[in-house]
Amino acid sequence: MGSARSVGLLAVATAIGLLGASRMRALVTPAASTFAAARVPIVVELFTSEGCSSCPPADTLLERLLDTQPLAGAQVIGLGEHVDYWDRLGWKDRFSSAALTKRQQVYGARFSTEDIYTPQMVVDGRTELVGSDASAARRALERAAGTPHGSVQIVAHDIDKAVTPGRSVLDVSVTTSDLPKISGGDRADVVIAVTEDHLRSEVTRGENHGRVLTHAAVVRYLTTIGEAPSGTASTARAEVPIAPDWQRAQLKVVAFVQERRGRAIVASAVLPVDRR
Repeated sequence: MGSARSVGLLAVATAIGLLGASRMRALVTPAASTFAAARVPIVVELFTSEGCSSCPPADTLLERLLDTQPLAGAQVIGLGEHVDYWDRLGWKDRFSSAALTKRQQVYGARFSTEDIYTPQMVVDGRTELVGSDASAARRALERAAGTPHGSVQIVAHDIDKAVTPGRSVLDVSVTTSDLPKISGGDRADVVIAVTEDHLRSEVTRGENHGRVLTHAAVVRYLTTIGEAPSGTASTARAEVPIAPDWQRAQLKVVAFVQERRGRAIVASAVLPVDRR
């Protein structure tokens, strides 16, 4: 498996100054009763890189988990997180981010791993494993499905602000409720991400030279939008920019509640951006 130390710094999501909003179509996650009562959303994060020759099998595994949803009673929600510490080793991954490297470093401290590495899979913030290990991934999913989870509902409105041609903005609100008790002394953040499916890259340098790589649930945007208190429902809101080169039909909004120190993800949901 590939391994390297990161020198990336956390990228801070900046607000975009945009004027003249008009709300259009609203998108809403289905009510909890829409799903079978026992269908638990589980967030599967894959730290990966196009510069890592061990990563394509892990990318394939994440895609398979999302396509087949192999565990009865669970809904796998994917986050393909491309780190940037491979970029200096022959091939610059166009999806890489210093912020995602920083996120992996936080997990490294949580799991006491000597070095961060790729491919690494993290299931619901609770378990880490080699990202291409399908058997270990299934065991981690089974354990996560048996833990208490709260409820998340996402509501998203298109906003027409017409400042940058081709760019759109989503007004996203996330309501959390029925959260399990947060670990003593800890707090929980509300985090949102935008992911894009069905992406491909022709790699011309580095360890994957000559290969065409495919990716699912690539994280295009990730930020914390608020705090989720235990014992009461709450709503957090953000305006999320959608870049003109993102394939809108392949985009999803993911929202989850994560312990700040313990890192367990205690509630999550996903909403396709073009859900009609």
